[in-house]
Amino acid sequence: MSHGMIQLRAVPYDHPDAVELNDRVQLEYQERYQGEGDVTFLDPMMFAPPRGLYLIAYDLADAPIASGGWRSQDENDEGYADGDAELKRMYVVPEARGLGLARRILTVLEEDARTAGRTRMVLETGDQQPEAIALYLSSGYAPSAKFGHYRFHDSSRCMTKPLGA
Repeated sequence: MSHGMIQLRAVPYDHPDAVELNDRVQLEYQERYQGEGDVTFLDPMMFAPPRGLYLIAYDLADAPIASGGWRSQDENDEGYADGDAELKRMYVVPEARGLGLARRILTVLEEDARTAGRTRMVLETGDQQPEAIALYLSSGYAPSAKFGHYRFHDSSRCMTKPLGA
């Protein structure tokens, strides 16, 4: 499946296709971590431009096959800093993995956050998602102090990347 056949579209976080992909990623988290999904509260408005962006990749049959978004964060008691853009809900359905979709979405999200004036991309993943960790390391992210809802969990892994001009 070539990139030319995949379309990235900005959608609201509560769009039905976003909800469907979200349900799938939650099931995967439950399998990988033997427990609940990600219980971080996400309001659809958090991803509304220019304070955020939510993308879905569609295949030739117009089926949603990948997602990713960023939301603005500023300094708070969960460890974020002013100017942060937080990556959320990066997900590629199993049958579309290995096509470079996550990297493509990541690149667009970084560019959009930079254009919006954000200075650092931050993300939280987990030790049961080695593919995600490898993607971020190879995309210029570095391990960092923990932040966010899961900052006290042993399995949590946080990473950051400066969004230079």
